[in-house]
Amino acid sequence: MNLVGNWSYPTTIKFGAGRIAELPDACASAGMKNPLLVTDKGLANLPVTQDTLAILDAAGLGRSMFSDVDPNPSEINLAAGVAAYKAGGHDGVIAFGGGSGLDLGKMVAFMAGQTRPIWDFEDIGDYWTRADTAAIAPIIAVPTTAGTGSEVGRASVITDSVSHVKKIIFHPKVLPTVVICDPALTVGMPKFITAGTGLDAFAHCVEAFSSPHYHPMSQGMALEGMRLVKEYLPRAYADGADLEARAHMMSAAAMGATAFQKGLGAIHALSHPVGAVYNTHHGTTNAVFMPAVLKFNAPAIHDRFDAAAAYLGIDGGFDGFCTYVQDLNNSLMIPSNLGALGVGTDRLDDLVTMALKDPSCGGNPIELTAQNLCEILDDALR
Repeated sequence: MNLVGNWSYPTTIKFGAGRIAELPDACASAGMKNPLLVTDKGLANLPVTQDTLAILDAAGLGRSMFSDVDPNPSEINLAAGVAAYKAGGHDGVIAFGGGSGLDLGKMVAFMAGQTRPIWDFEDIGDYWTRADTAAIAPIIAVPTTAGTGSEVGRASVITDSVSHVKKIIFHPKVLPTVVICDPALTVGMPKFITAGTGLDAFAHCVEAFSSPHYHPMSQGMALEGMRLVKEYLPRAYADGADLEARAHMMSAAAMGATAFQKGLGAIHALSHPVGAVYNTHHGTTNAVFMPAVLKFNAPAIHDRFDAAAAYLGIDGGFDGFCTYVQDLNNSLMIPSNLGALGVGTDRLDDLVTMALKDPSCGGNPIELTAQNLCEILDDALR
């Protein structure tokens, strides 16, 4: 094992029910006097968002909002968001919502002061050093789902509207200055979003735990994150008002996104192109791929998941863990294959090509090739 790693851990997190009331204080600590709240179209008019705008307004911070954000945000959404930011003379961004709102909000703050196009900062090599760091606006993140973990991430996923490729844009300063994790904001999530986002957090933990890279802190966080999902996702799904379950799921989401500094793998490498081409829900797509990827990676991860299963209280070691994953998917009404998500066989070569270019490939415990990615896709389609 190569005992070398580059490690970075999260920022200030204000965790607990009701802490959205502290948003004005968070703005002050980040130096914001005229923030722009960025969220998605579905959240814009809901009480959770309007109540948050009222908190800002009451503190003299206005109620400016940009919400032209698609479920898989693109550079078109980003350009519109940057234009709104500049037109309003804003001095920071409140990224609010699920993965789409958080990712785009972070990118609005990142790109508002840059002169190069967004794709010049893709997560390839040292592309991030091209950015004017001093021009990146402060960011506060407020998640309203429990899955993506983008609130504690240093990157965003943006879809290229021309090539339909999901691209990861990275910069260390994209990490939000303050995060407000208020589980009360997630109480209104519908069941299918609770399931999909919760399994996204689980996939982050599973892939981080599977990754061969050296990062023992992430390894421990991934293991405990899996335990929280196992214990509390069924409860949150059964009773959306179960605040304890919602809180633990919000913790698991942040833990999964922190843990995957250790690496992601084939689940995400394949889920990203499928989502970009077929506009599927990211977490749900991850869940559909998970059984096939676990089976494929079995020779490399069997022993470590034997130990994980024991910690999680799952009988049967690795095989028992795989059975548990399929049973969990079934209990949360996750489609049994990609076809049920509307994925066809017409673009398989394109999906494999895009997957091979995805940065997540590098964290898979077995080297990914066009042939074995095609085999995983075929398994997930069936």
